[in-house]
Amino acid sequence: MKACAVIPAYNEEKRVAGVVRGALRHLPAAIVVDDGSSDGTARAAAAAGAALIRHGANRGKGAALETGLRRAFDDGFDAAVILDADGQHDPGEIPRFLEAAGSSGADIVVGNRMEERGRMPLVRYLTNRVTSFFVSRLAGRPIPDSQCGFRLVDRRAFDRMRLSTARYETESEMLIQAGRAGCAIASVPVRTIYGDEKSRINPLVDTLRFIRLTARYILSRKDNELSNHG
Repeated sequence: MKACAVIPAYNEEKRVAGVVRGALRHLPAAIVVDDGSSDGTARAAAAAGAALIRHGANRGKGAALETGLRRAFDDGFDAAVILDADGQHDPGEIPRFLEAAGSSGADIVVGNRMEERGRMPLVRYLTNRVTSFFVSRLAGRPIPDSQCGFRLVDRRAFDRMRLSTARYETESEMLIQAGRAGCAIASVPVRTIYGDEKSRINPLVDTLRFIRLTARYILSRKDNELSNHG
């Protein structure tokens, strides 16, 4: 499997270079999508050896993911390992994703932090349990940590996606669409890492976005069931 790293980044000039260098120890290329940063993120990423794509304005993590994945597959890669730029994902664990994809034949491999759930803030753990329950039901696949952004996505899964979101809920939409398209989804244990970084997730706004997303897919499934029985 020919794979590269895809790293969405927004105002992460202090950490992105370390993530890029770590990814390049295991993969031949790293693509950083600078999503409208106002600091030196782009400069730091390029200096560390990343291929750089810049959004002129902040469009959201989901939009950055789609841009990066499209570039990876246009460049001829078979798969991409997605990592956050803030250091919450250990690039040293990249081989786990490659091995899991190779041994299981999964189209998507998602990191699972639940084996170290004691290191996750309680609110995030509880939120994760709720969101993972709904995403698993809608995807038709058990996904123990649907909110983990550390994941491998292959070309086959991406080609089946028609993403309609652009923010943090895109990570859930990817799994729902892939599961519904018949793609195999696996999980691998990864470390739970929290430092002094400040989460950019807005508890109210992004929760509402997730509710709207799940409601839409629940309704679409009901519509499909009704049409099949009609």
